[in-house]
Amino acid sequence: MAHYHDNIMSNLNTPGATGATTINPVTNEPLKTYPFQDTDSLNASLERAARGFERWHETAPKERAAMLSRLAIVLRERSEEFATLMTLEMGRPIKQSRDEVEKCAVLCDWYSINGPRLIADEPTAVERAYVSYLPLGSILAIMPWNFPFWQALRATVPIMMAGNGIVLSHSKNVTGCAYAIAEAFERARVVHGAFEVINVPTEVLAGIIADRRIAAVTLTGSVRAGSAVAAEAGKALKKCVLELGGSDPFIVLADADLDAAVNAAVQARFTNAGQICICAKRFILEAPIAEEFTKKFVEATGKLVSGDPMDESTFLGPMARVDLREQIHRQVTESVASGARLLLGGQIPDGKGAFYPATILSEVRPGMAAFDEETFGPVAAITTARDAEHALQLSNQSEFGLSGNLWTGDVKRGKAMARRMETGAVYINGFSASDPRVPIGGIKKSGYGRELSHFGIHEFVNAQLVWTDRH
Repeated sequence: MAHYHDNIMSNLNTPGATGATTINPVTNEPLKTYPFQDTDSLNASLERAARGFERWHETAPKERAAMLSRLAIVLRERSEEFATLMTLEMGRPIKQSRDEVEKCAVLCDWYSINGPRLIADEPTAVERAYVSYLPLGSILAIMPWNFPFWQALRATVPIMMAGNGIVLSHSKNVTGCAYAIAEAFERARVVHGAFEVINVPTEVLAGIIADRRIAAVTLTGSVRAGSAVAAEAGKALKKCVLELGGSDPFIVLADADLDAAVNAAVQARFTNAGQICICAKRFILEAPIAEEFTKKFVEATGKLVSGDPMDESTFLGPMARVDLREQIHRQVTESVASGARLLLGGQIPDGKGAFYPATILSEVRPGMAAFDEETFGPVAAITTARDAEHALQLSNQSEFGLSGNLWTGDVKRGKAMARRMETGAVYINGFSASDPRVPIGGIKKSGYGRELSHFGIHEFVNAQLVWTDRH
């Protein structure tokens, strides 16, 4: 046990830290409790991961690619089971849950085809020198609940394709999903231990980061969590990749196609009950079209079908937890108290569950909670800009910098404005989305590092120079 900090020993035995209980957000009733691992069990998991990595990184890239192909098959074969589990644990409407499983399968397909090429030895400008991309070891992946399968696999698949192992610490309210993912890897015949799930209290993670069997850390989560993980990784001189919060702008200029922008805005804000890091949150409208856009946006949003997420017709299900609903409602009420106008929603409904209505605020300004903070729920904040330049200033007036959306009839102008937007991505005449072919990640308090594409597969490798016969 000498590999552990003392705090692991104490925290694993803290009274009350008994397990992770998943709760159905429709009824607020518990689904299942998963006991936390004790010290011996956690040590065994990390040992399995260490041994698994030693075997996994010795497998040829084509064998890793074959595993990903098998994983895609497993995901598709068990899509309904996995989608139902997601919906039960965090309230994602069942159609959206099915789409998430398929997206994970597409991710596996893409890396199975392109992964071997992306990690192949790369020539340099020096004739007898090349770079090899070598794995680092077992990577601790601390993942969020809002896309229980996609977030975990988005991080995991490229990291493992590069030859690293994964130790997954998933959010406690989707623990069932974590173990379902582990079972999918087992069915895909991945090397035993190369993908390992741990279930421990959050307080224990600092010691795990410091453990010699963990090579680096990737986290998707809040700014607070990212800051804490970065501090622990820094102490241990281990690399980390952080994908944190966002307050993504959705700029609509006067020359935009308003109907298309409104349709996209509804999807961009209210999919998954607005619980998406890269979804649009601040709607910044150029003055000449602000009134018309707002009217159409309110009308379209008011037609969304909300209710039981297992119902095929439901678009807006509950939020994942009651405490998250309380947080978003606080932001709404504080913003209204500061002068924002409530155009739609904004009231906690009667009855069980963590439901919150689609809500739209107008006249939102910097200094209000709905503008300054990340609103992680079904709340849209509308701000009017004098002109395009003012819209750009408002867009950048945020501590976040994950992604942004820009709607204009002049794509050339849009591209020029995109270069001035302080975000990791800009989507012109579209809305933010992740795709294995392109990178995702942010700047400022939205984190650092990238996932997906060739950027993601190279984040956790040793880019080793090999130079032969220099003389």
